[in-house]
Amino acid sequence: MELKELKEKWMNIKKFINPDSLKKEKESLERESGKAGFWENKEKAKEIMERLNEIKELTEISDKIENTFKEIEELEELKEEDKSMEDEILKEINRLKNKVLILVSDLELKLILNRPDDHKNCILTIHPGAGGTESQDWANMLLRMYLRYCERKKFKVKVDIQPGDEAGIKSASLFVEGKYAYGLLKAERGVHRLVRISPFDASRRRHTSFAAVFVYPEVEEVEVEIRDEEIEIETFRASGPGGQHVQKASTAIRIRHIPTGIVVSCQSERSLHQNRMYAMKLLRAKLKELYDKKRKEKLEKLEKEKTEIAWGNQIRSYILHPYKLIKDHRTGLETGKVEDVLDGNLDDFIKSYLLMESKKNEK
Repeated sequence: MELKELKEKWMNIKKFINPDSLKKEKESLERESGKAGFWENKEKAKEIMERLNEIKELTEISDKIENTFKEIEELEELKEEDKSMEDEILKEINRLKNKVLILVSDLELKLILNRPDDHKNCILTIHPGAGGTESQDWANMLLRMYLRYCERKKFKVKVDIQPGDEAGIKSASLFVEGKYAYGLLKAERGVHRLVRISPFDASRRRHTSFAAVFVYPEVEEVEVEIRDEEIEIETFRASGPGGQHVQKASTAIRIRHIPTGIVVSCQSERSLHQNRMYAMKLLRAKLKELYDKKRKEKLEKLEKEKTEIAWGNQIRSYILHPYKLIKDHRTGLETGKVEDVLDGNLDDFIKSYLLMESKKNEK
């Protein structure tokens, strides 16, 4: 991106966020938070502190962008004065331009992530489609991709996996902790399609596999009430590859929500208490999603979506043969860097989708 275009982009964002107004709001909120009895109304205090932290983050990025543009301007002047240093100065200018581009992109993304649940932790689940071992292996590849993405973002992740019979996974649930975890990962919700030469086919034929990804914001206990009489709890021994760590006690748990029929399970922890805690988190998240869908009068119910892991519903295709290409069918974004994406570099796809959705909401 040329410097002039970059400046124009920054000026448009700057007009939108109005840094001077943000700084005044920050001072006002800091005065408010310093008053005696501030924490007496915990709910209001929490809202103020969250807004204060948000403003601090925005103003810090804004100041960095302004300072970097000043550095570039100074170097531009120096370049004209001292031609002998022109090559080195141009390298430094390009480095600073890249720095500004990253900062502007980060700020743009933070402005997009303004929905009520975007800042929350999330639960991401992966379910293979029909196809047995082939689809289960594809689901496992997606699991690795999301774990690597979370590692890049420095998110904390707790994983619960139901292993496949021969290879791959039958299902996986990721409990992801980090700022904007839901806001970012919600872009991955949908069916993912893989085309490749199957490593499980002796005839080396090309196979197409599907897996579905669901993403839910973490739900506070007060948001969804679950009464004891509404759930059935079953405990069982955790399954695994065998060896010294096989659980001999029934620490795994399966919970069924009787009114809706939703079933969740967790077996990754060594204690029944911890497995129950994570299973209840997942149940609350699924119930909230179901209730939200009903309120919005959507035709499809949450559990029905699991039967649609097939042609025509994919959000993204990953083609490994006869050529290498990943294409997002919602935004049209494509890349040939297949290994890079499968290694967790999802930023371009996530940002492209979020920008598209943001523009839709503006209309």
